[in-house]
Amino acid sequence: MKKTTMATLTLIISTLMLALIAGLFYSYSCSVNPGLKQLDDSGYLAAMQSINRAILNPLFFLSFMGTLVFFPVSLFFNFTTWDSPKFLLLLGAFVLYACGTFGVTIFGNVPLNEALDAFPLKTATLEEISRARRDFEIPWNNLHSIRTVASVISLLLVIISITLPLKATELITP
Repeated sequence: MKKTTMATLTLIISTLMLALIAGLFYSYSCSVNPGLKQLDDSGYLAAMQSINRAILNPLFFLSFMGTLVFFPVSLFFNFTTWDSPKFLLLLGAFVLYACGTFGVTIFGNVPLNEALDAFPLKTATLEEISRARRDFEIPWNNLHSIRTVASVISLLLVIISITLPLKATELITP
């Protein structure tokens, strides 16, 4: 298979997976978080425990981990020169996704999810439930905002890179 075909194919796959993750996080910010905020403490914690367990599924992992795997492959096939605007935009998008989306999720949201999963909701007192929500909700939502913005900006950088001319020299107009 030609390098240009592989460059296009890997970029399409990477973009699709990134768009799925950006859309998931964006829609969560617009609908799920505001809806959960309306619940009482016990209902909120129960819902988040359920959601955090349900999202651990092959479809989520395909796009979440797949983006991290396919993006470097796409970078390799789309590399022309180190100063290529397209390559630099794709590299920036990957770094932003790897650190701001994947990294924040793995090192921020996941530990909070694991702590919440271990919380004994059925035997906890109302005070413990209230404290657990307070300790979880604000930090988790702040981290979620970071990963949402990072994934959306990463997607925007990829979209901009796709609109660039194929040759960097075409960017210079007399």
